[in-house]
Amino acid sequence: MIDLMQMIISGIAVGSSYALMGLGMVLIYKSSAVPNFVQGEMALLPVFIAYMIIDTYGYPVHVAFAGALAFAVLLGCFLEFAIVRRAKEPNVIGLIIITIGMEMALLGLVSWKFGADQRTMPFPISSYDSVMVGGLYISTLDLLTLTVALVLMTGLFLFFRFTKFGVAMKATQQNEAVARLMGIRTRRVKMMTWGISAMVGTVAGLLIAPTIIEPYMMWDPLLKGFAGAVVGGMTSLPGAVFGAYIVGIIEHLFGGYVSIEFKSVVAFAVIVIVLCVKPSGLFARHYVKKV
Repeated sequence: MIDLMQMIISGIAVGSSYALMGLGMVLIYKSSAVPNFVQGEMALLPVFIAYMIIDTYGYPVHVAFAGALAFAVLLGCFLEFAIVRRAKEPNVIGLIIITIGMEMALLGLVSWKFGADQRTMPFPISSYDSVMVGGLYISTLDLLTLTVALVLMTGLFLFFRFTKFGVAMKATQQNEAVARLMGIRTRRVKMMTWGISAMVGTVAGLLIAPTIIEPYMMWDPLLKGFAGAVVGGMTSLPGAVFGAYIVGIIEHLFGGYVSIEFKSVVAFAVIVIVLCVKPSGLFARHYVKKV
């Protein structure tokens, strides 16, 4: 029983980083109806910027992290303004190809500038330290990841619920044409959505960085976050969070009781099952167009 609970706790902890990536993807999907496959690289480049600020210029961790988050917002806004917005009446496939192209460009830039060597981010909390909670051991870094993720998710909920700009984002996501008629600057809203999405993903990247930094470090969280968003529903923020935690728990249980070598396959198996049973996800409504 203790082993089972330990694996569930570990799954929840790692699922927090998946949840942040899934949230970032859902934010953009709700505004453009396109899966954003550059989400991981929008976090990757700011993480390396933070590492450079600490390692090369000697600034403390909190300054580097603040700079990385600010850079992430600017990067997301720039990508939407300079590339996505310039596409001439693209269809869904075209936008997906654009995001994949941006992903390859940013990955190539990071690989060229920083190389492929594995590093670890200087961080005041070690990934090897752990604390006991209710007879279960949890890494202090995992505990920090879980806490930061929950605080950020709560902050996003309050932002969308009670701020004027958050309401404008919800209105733009629900019906862009009507929102524009109501005086909302929908282009600015969509640009800031990309910026916020990049910032949320960067938080996940910065919490992964004390374990490992290398050009492909965000691929696994991106794929697992995408799996969680599909499971919960690509149009539901709470669904993306819940789905990410489901993926994290299931893959840890599979790794503990079946085989750790095939643990990463679980996320994609969950996607296939959910799409067969409930294509819109567990928390999203499924609409059928009638002609």
